[in-house]
This record gives sequence, structure tokens and C-alpha cells, in this order.
Amino acid sequence: MRNTDARKLDHKTLTELRKRAVAQVQEGISPEIVAKALGISRATIYGWLSLYRKGGWDALDARKRGGRPQKLNGKALQWIYDTVTMKNPLQLKFPFALWTARMIGQVIYKRFNIKLSKASVCRLLAQLGLTPQRPVWRAYQQRPEDVKRWLDEEYPRIRNMARHMKATIFFGDEAGVRSDHHAGTTWAKKGFTPVVTSTGARFGLNIVSAVSAQGEFRFMITNGRVKADTFIDFIKRLIHGAKGMVFLIVDGHPTHKAKMVMKFIETIKDRFRLFYLPPYSPELNPDERVWSDLKNNGVGRKAIYTPEDLKASVNGHLRMIQNKPSRVRSYFLNASTKYAA
Repeated sequence: MRNTDARKLDHKTLTELRKRAVAQVQEGISPEIVAKALGISRATIYGWLSLYRKGGWDALDARKRGGRPQKLNGKALQWIYDTVTMKNPLQLKFPFALWTARMIGQVIYKRFNIKLSKASVCRLLAQLGLTPQRPVWRAYQQRPEDVKRWLDEEYPRIRNMARHMKATIFFGDEAGVRSDHHAGTTWAKKGFTPVVTSTGARFGLNIVSAVSAQGEFRFMITNGRVKADTFIDFIKRLIHGAKGMVFLIVDGHPTHKAKMVMKFIETIKDRFRLFYLPPYSPELNPDERVWSDLKNNGVGRKAIYTPEDLKASVNGHLRMIQNKPSRVRSYFLNASTKYAA
């Protein structure tokens, strides 16, 4: 797109262009993308954002000139945006890996000698189109080249093999659920924190499950640890009644590679294949989202008093998932799992 020389636009057109640009940034579109789409420079978009921060929408009126210079000009806003979106707080010698409003305020003060309250920092970030979000955590041991090879080579090969052999691809995983896990919110009078009673005792159980992009969901609940014999039992259930070949993709946990498991798989190689995800890459496994669903929308919202309560609650929620193929398919729509949809 040809660059737009804002100086050659009439006041009305320029005002509308400024407001449209700022509105798009506040909707969450990167200032860099907005600038490119409108054919203006990076300096221009951050300058307009600075005007807006100083005086709101009226300050974007192209007929208005002069006035006191902004405390944080366009160049400063650009530096703040780049710092928050492109740097880890650990790089700036903070003890935490997540940005907080107070930490950003400290960075601004150190760089520009301008003190902003927490509310002002939050307002500034919102004006830049930034929002507080729950991050995706990844193990530092993860090798990006392994993930890339999985996405570009290994999984496409598995998918092509499955098509040729008319196999169903499942992603599997194990997880533990405890009686003291709580999640969710409830309404109450302002200033009066509600109290929900549950047991103070701690007990749990383990689950093995597998999901397919077609909406199939299989699970098995066990009171003990998931060992090699437990995993073999789950594989038997997974292939039972299957019309064709079954492919199962799991992580590289030692249980999945145990000699007992390998020997068993040799006996069913005409019906079953086992594959492994890259190391330290749980975000690539759609079955991980089952546990988030179970803990945050199921067990975490119920009052659990006995082991029987816990098992009934877990079983009930997993049965509900099993009866809703569309819900299972949604686990494949996350940014890190849609490659397998």
C-alpha cells in the first residue's frame, strides 16, 4: 500500500483517519499492523496514540494545534509497547516472568523519570490495545526445532499414514484429580467474601483418556498410579470395537515406553500404532484440554466430601464430554492444537 502523507489531507479526513487508527489499536490490533494498513509510519501512529492519551478523542481533531507537550510522546509509547510485547521481565532483572502494571510503571519511571499510578499504567496499556491475559507456559527444556519438525514433518507423515491405512488418530494423556482443587467464582454482596464448605481431607484419583478430531472421547478412571499395565489396559479398551486401525499419540513418559508396553504393542501391530510428541510440549496435545475442562468446569466447581463424591463427579463430567462430540472437537481449535484438527 502506498504511504499516506497525512500532512496533505484536509482536516476532516485527517481527523477521521486518526480516530479510526486509534480505535483499531484499542480493539487489540497491533499499532504496527494498523500503521501498515493505513499507509502511515510507526512514528505517526504512536504520535496519534500520544495525542489521544493526553486529551481523548477531541485531541485527535486535526484543527487543534500546539498546547503543552505530552509527558509520554509517541516515541515513548512506541518504546513502552515494544518493551511489554517483545521483552521478558527477566531480561530487565525483575524476579518474575510476567508483566504486572506496577513493574511496567517502574520501567517507565526508570526510562522517562515519569511516575504513573497503577490505574494510569493500566489505562495507558488499554490505550495501546494491550490486555491482561493468562499466558501459555512452556518448559525451558523445549527445543523449538523439535516442535517445528513435528508440525512440518512428523505429524503430516502420521496423518498421511492414517489416511492410507484408514486409521483413527487419538491423542492420549494421563492426569490426577484431587479433592481440594477449586475453581470458578460466585456472586455475593460486595465486601463479603462467600464461603463454600467442602472436605478438608485430601484424596484423589487418576484418569487416562484419549480424544480424536472427529469428536471421539475415551477414558478410564483408576485409583492407583498409571503404570505400564494400566496403560496397556487402556489401549485394549481403546481398540475394542474399533472398526479400523488406531493410532495413539502420547508424550514420552517412561510408562509409555516401558518394555511391557512395547511387547504388548508388537502383538497388536495389525490394529494399533503408538507415536510420541516432542519432549516438553504438552501444548501440542489436545487431550490436555480435557483436564482443564474437568478441573475448571467440573470438579473445581463442586463441593467434594468423600472419595465416592469425587469419583461420581469426575465420571459424570467425563461422560458429559463423551456425549458431546462438538465439545471434544473444540479441544482441537486452540492456537497450539488446531494443527491436528
